[in-house]
Amino acid sequence: MKLAIIGSGYVGLVTGTCLARFGNAVACVDTDERKIEMLNGGKVPFYEPGLSEMMTRNMAEGRLSFSPRLAPALDGAEACFICVGTPSAADGSADLKFVESASRDIGRFMEGALLVIVKSTVPVGTNVKVEAWVTEELKKRGLDVLPDMASNPEFLREGAAVRDFVEPDRVVVGANAPEVVSKMRELYSFLEPEKVLFMDIASAEMTKYAANAMLATRISFMNEMANICERVGANVDSVRNAMALDTRIGSKFLYAGCGYGGSCFPKDVRAIRDFAAASGYVSQILTAVDEVNRRQKEVLYEKLAARFSDGDGLRGRTVAIWGLAFKPKTSDTREAPAQTLIRRLLEAGVRVQAHDPRAIEETREVLGDHQGLLYVYDPYDAVNGADALVVATEWDIYKQPDFERIRRLLREPVIVDGRNLYSLSEMKRRGFHYYSIGRPSV
Repeated sequence: MKLAIIGSGYVGLVTGTCLARFGNAVACVDTDERKIEMLNGGKVPFYEPGLSEMMTRNMAEGRLSFSPRLAPALDGAEACFICVGTPSAADGSADLKFVESASRDIGRFMEGALLVIVKSTVPVGTNVKVEAWVTEELKKRGLDVLPDMASNPEFLREGAAVRDFVEPDRVVVGANAPEVVSKMRELYSFLEPEKVLFMDIASAEMTKYAANAMLATRISFMNEMANICERVGANVDSVRNAMALDTRIGSKFLYAGCGYGGSCFPKDVRAIRDFAAASGYVSQILTAVDEVNRRQKEVLYEKLAARFSDGDGLRGRTVAIWGLAFKPKTSDTREAPAQTLIRRLLEAGVRVQAHDPRAIEETREVLGDHQGLLYVYDPYDAVNGADALVVATEWDIYKQPDFERIRRLLREPVIVDGRNLYSLSEMKRRGFHYYSIGRPSV
């Protein structure tokens, strides 16, 4: 099948590369010519395990191409995916300006029958708007043709996106016409048929938000439990282990930490809350989920401030931070807890020495080069001369460090662990002042 994909960011690039792997001819389009130049040079503009190798192989075999121009990509295409971003607007709603722009471009350049597949995360009712935007542009050209429409939301986990696409738990497709169902079955014929779930378009749009909102709710719930545990002398690890053995609850997304970030959970929780309000329903749970997460990102700073409350407090001290990405196996720093911590520390007059195996440049783009912020490329260089070490992302390289070396490099043996990586008894045995989430301090 010949396919066009609008948007060569995270979702578009993974989608295009994986579909090309199964023999489709895929043309990815993006208005960012610098990104297109990078992709044509075989470079992926973000880190995702396995993606670069698959992309370059498909390019070499002629199934995958990149261009800033949509018209050639649509020439002969049977389907066009919309994979552009839907960032949060100032009020928390989903900003659809890129979706509208892509839709209108499709209407300006399509010539015949075309299936338009919306893969961007969009509020319920957006597919209706997309069809209207495409149709409006077609009418301006005097063309008597209408697009077919499908909703195909993505469920890709950063750090495991390639595997999630080729071996998904399920694929959700919203389709209101038999011919669209047939076309989407053909597109996903590399999967077992029962893994492709067909439903109406509105339900498909809603499914993406409902799934992310549930996962975010579990995280915020456990962070609430962790905060209570700290205050009453309980250990959240013991609580979580007992909860996870309840088959009604299970173990996934029950780990306490310093808050969630990324491109999905924060904006999707706000977006569903917003379009629910627009429909006349106020979601108290999702409002609380978002607020708990915002509050949880302050916990690391508060633990440091409490530890160094004497004299001038934190001012003039140096803090090492391990982990800048919002989670491991990605370079994505959007709404990462480390950014909240760094901003608070800089405001308090603290020097920050930060390390991450993949996300240093991305963090620099957001926070810039600050006099009090030093980016280092070796984790122990970050620790050298610091008054405390903070772990903000659970990268594998941080899980079994050389603790004796850390003790020698730190001015004071203080570790604040936002991901509960280390054993309480081990930290006590090694003589650290150790502060984690929802567990007793040692």
